[in-house]
Amino acid sequence: MTLAGVEELDDVLASPVFGGGLPPHAESLLKEAGERYERAEEALALLREARRLAPDHFAVLIGLYRFFFYKGRLAEARDVAETCLLRAAIENSLPLDWRLVRRGDASFDSYDAPLARFFVFALKGYAYLNMRLGDVEEGRAAIGKLLELDPGDKVGARLLLDVLERREAGDDD
Repeated sequence: MTLAGVEELDDVLASPVFGGGLPPHAESLLKEAGERYERAEEALALLREARRLAPDHFAVLIGLYRFFFYKGRLAEARDVAETCLLRAAIENSLPLDWRLVRRGDASFDSYDAPLARFFVFALKGYAYLNMRLGDVEEGRAAIGKLLELDPGDKVGARLLLDVLERREAGDDD
């Protein structure tokens, strides 16, 4: 790898999506929350304190999202996914309403653009959670936007659409 390649990799890894810029105390709270995952209320209190310290940091939002998602608290996970979409829109200078975002607004399909990729992954989570929570039309709209932004489907939106179509056809297997 050339020096320029190493510098580009350093820039990518310094992204807030990968924890860059996270205050050390918030980082230790996230780690401790992970260690206490089985004690849900303790873990959630730690995550909330991390959010108080770094309210808009992607690492904290991802921690909260994962906690709610894996604990089956899907409505709360969807709320965090909406916050992630808003934060990613701001960081990428995108319209705040995901429905207004267009393919050329950012490099959504580039692995070298972690903030743009984060936007599509947050939108995928939002689509999935809406489907699970019964808001099928909102989920379908989000999937359509994903396929528009990432026509090569690197994020895997087509799989969500296939699941939705099978469910609507009565094939729940």
